[in-house]
Amino acid sequence: MSAPYRSPLLSFPDAVASGDADGPDQGIAWHYGDPVGEQRAAVRSAALFDRSHRGLIAVTGPDRLTWLNTLTSQLLTGLGEGASTEALVLSPNGHVEHHMGVTEIGEITYLDTEPTDTAGLLKYLTMMVFWSKVELTEPDLAQLRVIGPKTSEIVSATGLLDAPVDRAVPLGAGGFARPTAGGVDLFVPLIALANTAAALTAAGARAAGSWAADALRIESRTPRLGIDTDEKTIPNEVTWLAEAVHLNKGCYRGQETVARVNNLGRPPRKLVLLHLDGSADRLPAPGSTVTTAEGRVVGRIGTVAHHHEDGPIALAMIKRSLPAGTPLLADGVDAAVDPDDLVDETPSGPPQSALDRRTFTDIRRR
Repeated sequence: MSAPYRSPLLSFPDAVASGDADGPDQGIAWHYGDPVGEQRAAVRSAALFDRSHRGLIAVTGPDRLTWLNTLTSQLLTGLGEGASTEALVLSPNGHVEHHMGVTEIGEITYLDTEPTDTAGLLKYLTMMVFWSKVELTEPDLAQLRVIGPKTSEIVSATGLLDAPVDRAVPLGAGGFARPTAGGVDLFVPLIALANTAAALTAAGARAAGSWAADALRIESRTPRLGIDTDEKTIPNEVTWLAEAVHLNKGCYRGQETVARVNNLGRPPRKLVLLHLDGSADRLPAPGSTVTTAEGRVVGRIGTVAHHHEDGPIALAMIKRSLPAGTPLLADGVDAAVDPDDLVDETPSGPPQSALDRRTFTDIRRR
């Protein structure tokens, strides 16, 4: 059995490793002494996030895009050089099994995914090769992310890139860079990870841990597989419907559920931001329940963090039928759904047609 991963960035000043030995971010820093300042750096200047624990799979061979297109929710057959997107692997009933970033560069399709899901995704893909002309490997590249308004000038100062990128481009010393929301992802050789990170911080990027990453991700309602989702999650309940699903592509596993729920406009649940009682002496535990004041279970807690402006917040999967303004308890802590995420935006009650009633009931049972 291989030793647990430990990022070289844990040797940076003030680095504090995650205290959750079984958590998804073990092996990287929870924070570097000031998680609030790290969040502000990502908003006001630039922050460097260590994502080197994430998995990366390289798919090569002439059939790679058509093959991946048949297996995932995204339209990939026309993915051009330098393009990047997201994709899902769904169960036959439309539940999310795998989520991945997809980047096409140099006749290689790179799939990056959660550290806890890399082995499962690789196993599934390997099982599905059959006679397709594809090969799967795990390249020795590690991911860093720089976010903030000063990203371009800081990355340019290191010599990694000459200008901002709007498509994935190769890096001179190996690996590649791709644009991401508010910044850039850098996939660098693992042996160069520490030196690259040091160069970025020397140029002005502030090292930021998973605490800051979680807080900013909660704010943007960006889910993580297995943390903010469960075995019943369908794409329609989270932002992945817009980012990782092509609604007009050909058949793929789970498509029927996605299409039906999209046509109905009524997924059973919705991912929302919860504001938590700041006077409580603890935060809700990820995976714990959300209940009404009367004790009725109406949801599940995902990621929880202290935000630099909003205080304690969380992502939660909540029943869409929950009336807006219902007082909630998140693992016993007073909570309220953010006004932007009010869950009664569609008419209450079951769908009107007999077909819709059957579909809605079937989806709830899956």
